[in-house]
Amino acid sequence: MSAKLLIVEDSELNRDLLVQIFEETYEIELAADGRTALEMATADRPDLILMDIGLPGMSGLDVVRAIRARAHDVPIIAVSSRVMPGDRELALEAGCDEFVAKPIDDVVLIEMVDRLVRR
Repeated sequence: MSAKLLIVEDSELNRDLLVQIFEETYEIELAADGRTALEMATADRPDLILMDIGLPGMSGLDVVRAIRARAHDVPIIAVSSRVMPGDRELALEAGCDEFVAKPIDDVVLIEMVDRLVRR
């Protein structure tokens, strides 16, 4: 049985890109907003979460904090177009394990996901 990834991304184009990158290797679940992501992360217990930071309603960082408050140790990779100084640090402080800037380097992201799923 393959590992389960939860892809949290509000942009359909970006969601489709991430699905294309991982669909042959992992079981994929999708969420387009923070509240749905929090529900799915809690109920479905994915093996890894790819979390967009700029989500409507509940931000990706708020979702990460809520997941961590429930003592879930699922690896979370922040995926963000926010690349200002300090954005990576904010994501890590919120509880993300890694940070990847958009546009995504798929080779780097694949290696990162594979490493964190195996830990």
